[in-house]
Amino acid sequence: MASSPDILPVRHVPEACRPLMQELAKAAIALARLIARNGLDCALGAAAGQNSDGDQQKALDVLADDLFLIAARRGGVRHYASEEQDAVVELNDTAPHALAIDPLDGSSNIDTNVSIGTIFSIYPAAREAEASFLRPVNEQTGAGYVIYGPQTALVLTFGNGVQRYVLDADAGHFVLVDAQVMIPVESSEFAINASNYRHWARPVRAWVDDAVAGVDGPRGKNFNMRWIASLVAETHRILCRGGVFLYPADSRKGYENGRLRLLYECAPIAMLVAQAGGGATDGTDPILSQRVTRLHQRTPLVFGSLAKVARVAAYHDMPESEAALFGKRGLFRS
Repeated sequence: MASSPDILPVRHVPEACRPLMQELAKAAIALARLIARNGLDCALGAAAGQNSDGDQQKALDVLADDLFLIAARRGGVRHYASEEQDAVVELNDTAPHALAIDPLDGSSNIDTNVSIGTIFSIYPAAREAEASFLRPVNEQTGAGYVIYGPQTALVLTFGNGVQRYVLDADAGHFVLVDAQVMIPVESSEFAINASNYRHWARPVRAWVDDAVAGVDGPRGKNFNMRWIASLVAETHRILCRGGVFLYPADSRKGYENGRLRLLYECAPIAMLVAQAGGGATDGTDPILSQRVTRLHQRTPLVFGSLAKVARVAAYHDMPESEAALFGKRGLFRS
């Protein structure tokens, strides 16, 4: 049975997706309550093994996956693909939707009280389980995330702009607070894990060097560097304040094709960002032009304000000799 329509306002949600969104919202509220009681009822940051791709799981990863699997079953999902599952889970062979989900993004931050989240995208279900997801990512019908932080917010798109809802914890339902989220065009912030500088390709190092050089460099302005290590929190900041996020490929083993997953993380974030007036690429090519070929496929990701994403791509297009010249400067050098 679908939960009450009062859990989430449905004006911007297509009718066919309303039962699913009610169930996902209900699961998000339950998860928010669990997170708020971390350490009181149990240690949600305790190790709970590894997922199929070798990433360490926390207790909350498993609990979140269970909650959203139940929500998917109740909400009309035929095929459920989760970052925490080895393979697609078949739920109902007559249901219309396929749900790809990262049930708990940023789980390494659970015990540090940093914002964490859930990322998801919705596709029309195909006849075969994997075919629901091994397809062009621009076939998403909807995408969104939930951020669990000082406030619990649901950010959602079905191709008609981006809406932001905030949980009224006292009333037990989400309230629409912004019917058209737009990424600010101007910003002086960028986010990247600078500790990996020595592993980056020359165009990435050159771009960061020029940003760090500030008013004395070719950009002619000062920048602030941010890094939260929680993709949902990074996305939420960019939707609110603009800027650009970079998680490039690098030379370390296992990072040659990037680290973030195309299906569960990058595709839904790209759809949201595009609908909010921004851009998302793998450094050069748009994420929304890509096709998923493996469930746990990884990709580099650059997203944020459109002009800044385009500038990162331009550094990748410069001749190798020019990139090498820039790259010799080194991070934090004038």
